[in-house]
Amino acid sequence: MQDAIGDYEGIRPINQQKNMLVTASIVAYHTRQEDLDRVLECALRSPIGKIYLIDHSTHDALRLKVADNPKIHYIHSLNIGYGGGHNIALRLAVDAGAKYHAVLNPDIYWSDNVIAGLTEFMEQHPDCGLVMPRICYPDGSIQRLCKLLPTPINLLVRRFVPFESLRRRLDYRYEMQWADYSRTMEVPSLSGCFMFMRCDVLQRTGFFDERFFMYAEDLDLCRRIGQVAQTVYYPGVSVCHKYEKGSYKNRKLLKCHIRSVIQYFNKWGWFFDPERRRRNSACVRTIKHTIPNRL
Repeated sequence: MQDAIGDYEGIRPINQQKNMLVTASIVAYHTRQEDLDRVLECALRSPIGKIYLIDHSTHDALRLKVADNPKIHYIHSLNIGYGGGHNIALRLAVDAGAKYHAVLNPDIYWSDNVIAGLTEFMEQHPDCGLVMPRICYPDGSIQRLCKLLPTPINLLVRRFVPFESLRRRLDYRYEMQWADYSRTMEVPSLSGCFMFMRCDVLQRTGFFDERFFMYAEDLDLCRRIGQVAQTVYYPGVSVCHKYEKGSYKNRKLLKCHIRSVIQYFNKWGWFFDPERRRRNSACVRTIKHTIPNRL
């Protein structure tokens, strides 16, 4: 692995901060500077011990921009994929003794005390392995990123079948549009745009599966965490997400998305997936009593 990730080889955590409570990682690939500056500003003013900036760009121009900040650990790497990039940081974070680690998209930003709020939530809920805050569009409207574990129909019909009424009907259940997003709830699939995870759980489940170059790696990891701990949506704090939907605009990213979806179902099962059925049913049953006559 080390021969594929540039100057990561031989790196050890800076200052060896044992018992570091929270670390975070951002994977950049020719990211817009204003987006990166904004998420770094949010992370730097938060109670995060170390921010790992993994740069997959074809040059390391970012190195000079962050070199003077001791809180940022910059690593220029060959592009080994989104999950692979975060795995570089996760290995360092675990080695440094971090208790929690936040995976951040570059297009995320926040204004309130999100990290402190999520840390407090995890401290009060030791059975939780992953928590996601409320995710909003820049205009403040909510992004419904809580989902059930998908069937092939969920992921393929919503992208390629031109029947809007069918897509709406499928998405209503799959995206949990029936759920009350003002409530904390255990959800089997949470978005990878902001993942706040317990490191000792990650040591049990393993990190991101690097066979997924991009897309579905968050779904796969969330599912594995859910096998040993709770995966929770917590609306007590919120972040903004620009939500570019790159695979809807870029043919290369679309091919990457399709390949990852195929890899996911090859791994977990296409139409025969008893765990999917069990966990989805349990999620719906648990939440249903709070919103009667809506399903």
